[in-house]
Amino acid sequence: MTEGQWTIAISLLTWLIMLGAYLGARHRLMHIPVMVALMIFDLVMPFYLYATRDFYDRLIVDGDILTFGIWMHFMLILVLYVLYGFQIATARQLLTGNDREGKARHEHHNQAKAILLTRAFVIFTGALLYEP
Repeated sequence: MTEGQWTIAISLLTWLIMLGAYLGARHRLMHIPVMVALMIFDLVMPFYLYATRDFYDRLIVDGDILTFGIWMHFMLILVLYVLYGFQIATARQLLTGNDREGKARHEHHNQAKAILLTRAFVIFTGALLYEP
């Protein structure tokens, strides 16, 4: 396997781990550390890719910066980060006990579904953009 294929495989594995954390959300001792680790992974991955790839040639010289795929992938990553921010805010409400009406729990659950879907699209578009 090439390095890019390993990156895609690890991303798919982390998505499966996130799905497991979503399904086991009632077990906070497992759910919270797993989600924090995966959020950190998603924040660090672009820096790793930037450090290990020659993006100047790909984006500037080859002109890929103007392609739909690159911009779609970039926007999906931004949406994922915004969803993580909302997820953290509602998680703080749940952990501090400020959810008397159950609204935060419902929002947190819906945000988790959106994160799983968006993250799947981020991995999919990243795999489509992969060039060996």
